[in-house]
Amino acid sequence: MKEYKLGDIVTFNYGKSLPKTQRVDGPIPVMSSAGITGWHNKSIIEGPGVIVGRKGSIGTVFYENRDFYPIDTCYFVTVNDSEILDLKFLYYLLLGSNLKELNSDAAVPGLNREIAYSQKFKIPSIEVQLEIVKLVDSYDNLIENNNRRIAILEDMAQSLYRKWFVNFRYPGHVDAVDKDGNQKTIDSPLGKIPEGWEVKSAAEAININPSTKLTKDGEKPFVGMSGLSEGSMVIGDIIEKTGNSGAKFINRDTLFARITPCLQNGKTGVVQFLTPEQPIGFGSTEFIVLRESEYLSSEFIYLLSRSNNFREHAIQSMTGATGRQRVHNDCFASYYLAVPPKELMNEFTQVVQPMFKSIFNLSKRNQNLKQQRDMLLPKLISGQIEL
Repeated sequence: MKEYKLGDIVTFNYGKSLPKTQRVDGPIPVMSSAGITGWHNKSIIEGPGVIVGRKGSIGTVFYENRDFYPIDTCYFVTVNDSEILDLKFLYYLLLGSNLKELNSDAAVPGLNREIAYSQKFKIPSIEVQLEIVKLVDSYDNLIENNNRRIAILEDMAQSLYRKWFVNFRYPGHVDAVDKDGNQKTIDSPLGKIPEGWEVKSAAEAININPSTKLTKDGEKPFVGMSGLSEGSMVIGDIIEKTGNSGAKFINRDTLFARITPCLQNGKTGVVQFLTPEQPIGFGSTEFIVLRESEYLSSEFIYLLSRSNNFREHAIQSMTGATGRQRVHNDCFASYYLAVPPKELMNEFTQVVQPMFKSIFNLSKRNQNLKQQRDMLLPKLISGQIEL
């Protein structure tokens, strides 16, 4: 292995400002210090590329295969000599580095390029680099395959939810018809709904922010906003440990993001405990807890919370400083939904529960794969483990 200063082998290039008002919806990911932060119709960098957080979330590292548009809160990193350094190896190298600790600005976290350049790394031969990348990529490929399966399962559950509870094409609906063959319906504030259903506000039909508390003693798992990826569920073992005794606890509840931009980005999740009665903490300023009730199951509530209408209603209630507005709990009193009979809700829950269980199991596999990869990677890069 040969030691290099980072600045001798790579270049940290500045991203370019692209306000949301100037973005045109398209297939190009807009990259920031937090990863993909939106979409645009034009790229300025050909993929693949390595992106490093410069402002805000400093030292974060992302790899993007597609052409992309890096904005000014991040650097896009280029390799000076491809015979010395492989781009994908660089990504893995930086993932295990101390870039997140190199904050050079006390007011707004920032990664100074010259400070980053001064960091030293031992680099193996290009042949060894490619072998390391091949091995570590095998973990990432398994993780990505599981993510695709998770997305398919959630799409299936969402499609079923819309079919039964939005389009009213639930099992037995063809039998609930009048003498003319039309579905039996009743008038409601939402328009025509099936006979036997009733309209309730979300505040009536869902237990919102139940006022239970964690005990004050001992260390407990905690859900932070960073623990929730956009539009996906979350399970207990990705939750970081904390001694935060003032947080409420949750029990297979839906966590609904209450702040911008997280709500717009779709951050919502269901917590699946590692043990049946494991208490979990969360930030009450970041999340609203939506808990199952006598009317609605936890699976239904999660799928409802992912619907555009529910999310847009919450967004309209937001107040506060620009960029950090918060949803008000009382907005749910003015959101109305058609609540099905208990028998139909139970039938729906029985159908989708296996999908949710599979999602949680795949998520757990991914966490195990990530832990194995993250333990293996530094040892491979440092030469502690030989290929």
